[in-house]
Amino acid sequence: MNYAGGIPPQDAWALVQAGVAVLVDVRSNEERHFVGRVPVGEHVAWATGTSLNRNPRFVKELEVKLKGNKEQVIVLLCRSGKRSALAAEAAANAGFTQAYNILEGFEGELNDHQQRGTADGWRFANLPWVQD
Repeated sequence: MNYAGGIPPQDAWALVQAGVAVLVDVRSNEERHFVGRVPVGEHVAWATGTSLNRNPRFVKELEVKLKGNKEQVIVLLCRSGKRSALAAEAAANAGFTQAYNILEGFEGELNDHQQRGTADGWRFANLPWVQD
C-alpha cells in the first residue's frame, strides 16, 4: 500500500461535508444506477461494463475531474473497498498525495449468507445516498 490510507465511511463523509475532501466513486455507471450512489462528489470508473474491464484512462480522468490538483484530499469509494484500494494506489503512483480508500465501500462485505449491506459499508452506516 503506497496510498495515504484507509478511512471509515463516517470519517470520509465528515471530511466531504467539511469541504476538506472530494469523494470519488470508482464504481461502474451500472452499479451507481442500479445499486445507488452518494449524491455529491465525482465519478471516475475504475472498471466499466458488466464484465468490469479495467479503465485504462482512470488516472487521466481523475486528473481532469480534480483539475490537476494532486494535493487535493480524495476519498475513493467502490462496492466493498477493494477496487477503491486499487484506485487509491494508482492515484498515489500518479502523484496524488492524499488519496484515501473508503473502507467497507458502499455496500460492505459479504455476510455468512453471501449478502452485502447487513454489517458495514456506506449504506449500512446510514450515510446519504440516492437511487435512480
